[in-house]
Amino acid sequence: MSDFDNPWKEALELFFQAFLEFFFPQVLAAIDWSRGYENLDKELQQVVREAAIGRRFADKLFKVWLKDGQEAWILIHVEVQSQRDDEFPERMFVYHYRIYDRYRRPVISLAVLGDDEANWRPNQFGYSLCGCIIGIEFPVVKLLDYGKDLAGLETIQNPFACLVLAHLKTQETKQDATARQGWKIRVIKSLYGRGFTAEQIRPLFAVIDWMMDLPDELATRLREELALFEEEKQMNYVTSIERMGIKKGEAKGKADTLLQILKGRYQADVPDDLGTTIQATNDLVLLERWVDLALKAASLEDFRHQASI
Repeated sequence: MSDFDNPWKEALELFFQAFLEFFFPQVLAAIDWSRGYENLDKELQQVVREAAIGRRFADKLFKVWLKDGQEAWILIHVEVQSQRDDEFPERMFVYHYRIYDRYRRPVISLAVLGDDEANWRPNQFGYSLCGCIIGIEFPVVKLLDYGKDLAGLETIQNPFACLVLAHLKTQETKQDATARQGWKIRVIKSLYGRGFTAEQIRPLFAVIDWMMDLPDELATRLREELALFEEEKQMNYVTSIERMGIKKGEAKGKADTLLQILKGRYQADVPDDLGTTIQATNDLVLLERWVDLALKAASLEDFRHQASI
């Protein structure tokens, strides 16, 4: 099963400004980028724990400064489920008001829908009762809409054009690993023709490699084809893929250890969704932090809240 959440989280952290440029240019234009921005993961984790409304998806929270001098917090929620979730609009509302209530900061809520149901486009939540009206309306983009312009996705010089293409083709080829291999090498090769630097291509490759997972045999063929391609181009950007493969092996070992700790310490089977997330995680630092939490948390539920999984 492909992992969408973690690659999206990684991409949002790496390319936040490019994300707004691609999806929400009106927000990009309102921000004073000369003052920088700040990742507020700890603050978001605290809010999510208190909200207690189910597991997090690929959510990120950033602090920015607007051109009018006002501080604002941007909540980005990426919904990557394969089917609609009728609780999603309420979750957007709860996150928004929880952040405002706790930190008293204006919040800009944005949503990216990565599911495969074309007509599901929730963009508001609220109610009215006896003259009392409360609710939220938020900007939404639907990844399926971008599939109408594949040529653009293969040429636009923005990391999220690559990521959207990878996302859509991962969904499309979930029953056809050979077709996915073809699209994966095509997406990766397209990185070299967009004008990206080596420093941009390497993390982008890692995110795409993570999302567009392949069986071992096809993954080996892809590595061989990519090595030949880079040799022809004289661009030794990502043939460090072998080193990435070693890191993945180390991460798999760490993930297996974590699952054993959880099962042994709490004397219970690890839920399928939790196990899938852990096994799909290649970040050694994050896995080591989760191991520490597993050894300290009072219960499996407590571990999930602290790890925000």
